[in-house]
Amino acid sequence: MSDGKIEKILANCKTIAVVGISDKEGKPSNEVARYLKNNGYKIIPVNPKLEEVLGEKCYPDLLSIPEPVDLVDIFRRSEETDQVIEEAIKIKPKAIWLQLGVVNQEGAAKAEAEGIDVVMDRCVKIEHSKRVCRL
Repeated sequence: MSDGKIEKILANCKTIAVVGISDKEGKPSNEVARYLKNNGYKIIPVNPKLEEVLGEKCYPDLLSIPEPVDLVDIFRRSEETDQVIEEAIKIKPKAIWLQLGVVNQEGAAKAEAEGIDVVMDRCVKIEHSKRVCRL
């Protein structure tokens, strides 16, 4: 994924579904979601075990979200991303972002075939903080 595409995603995706979010401070998914929220993005928590995270209603899955989502940010192990990617394709976000250490080449190919940009094995917080002055 080129730097230009990442910058485009960060600039154009304002509503972000955070899949696999934790309600525990200090967990990467919680820290990243908090960072995104504090930097002007609308976050939508997705975790079937939680009702609310960071003051936002939590949804059990992507298909339950009642509004358009620009970016699906996935905090799941690589082998657990197939279903999330399938759901993401159905809701048609602009992009899917698999966090550090998360890779699913087959899922990425399916999403890209549907016109959805995919970023893998990168942290949205790190990428945003490197570019914050340029966006």
